[in-house]
Amino acid sequence: MCRSIKTLRPPALPEEATEEEIRAAALQFVRKVSGFRAPAAHNRAVFDEAVDAVTEATRTLLRDLEVRGSRSAAS
Repeated sequence: MCRSIKTLRPPALPEEATEEEIRAAALQFVRKVSGFRAPAAHNRAVFDEAVDAVTEATRTLLRDLEVRGSRSAAS
């Protein structure tokens, strides 16, 4: 599952990562950690909350990373 998570920071991506790319990586991470490709109905809310939290953490990470000694332009 996590093999499909790609590096989202420059120079691996020529442009800033899109919201869709960030969310897709977060979804793959939560799937891997939870062991569920799709959660049962009784776990849907907590699964979705985890994806939202990982998406936000990833967005913050990409915004604040310093690449090659200079601040990333991903903000």
